[in-house]
Amino acid sequence: MNILFLCTGNSCRSILAEATFNHLAPAGYRAMSAGSKPTGEVHSHSLALLAREGISTEGYHSKSWDDLSETPDIVITVCSNAAGETCPIYLNSALRTHWGVDDPARATGSDAEIDAAFMNAYRILRIRIEAFFALPLVELQHDSAELKIELDLIGKLMSI
Repeated sequence: MNILFLCTGNSCRSILAEATFNHLAPAGYRAMSAGSKPTGEVHSHSLALLAREGISTEGYHSKSWDDLSETPDIVITVCSNAAGETCPIYLNSALRTHWGVDDPARATGSDAEIDAAFMNAYRILRIRIEAFFALPLVELQHDSAELKIELDLIGKLMSI
């Protein structure tokens, strides 16, 4: 099963989700991330946080949804802008859900305050990803309506 974490810039939240998902994923599950208007670089705080958490940062880069090598089964938007955008036609067959998380790239203040914003986004995403893997996924793969309900509920965990 291929999961796409979609955001506008593909520099923070979607990268954090992709890396965390792939770190926790059992065989047969793979995440990718993309942006509708990618910044072209991964935010340095995202990379530093992943490294501190023991999650590989190798190979992650900011990319467009037009540059995906595979068509996802599920598209999870992590920012409100991406949730409201019209996706490319090839994504129409994917199940879609929204797991909104505040953008840590917009955080201001001291380095500690900015790090805290990134950590908060990471914790929310990690809890949601862990909840995803706790689902009876083998059963739900054959019931897209029920899977959509479960994914939408996960998107409400730790909502601000």
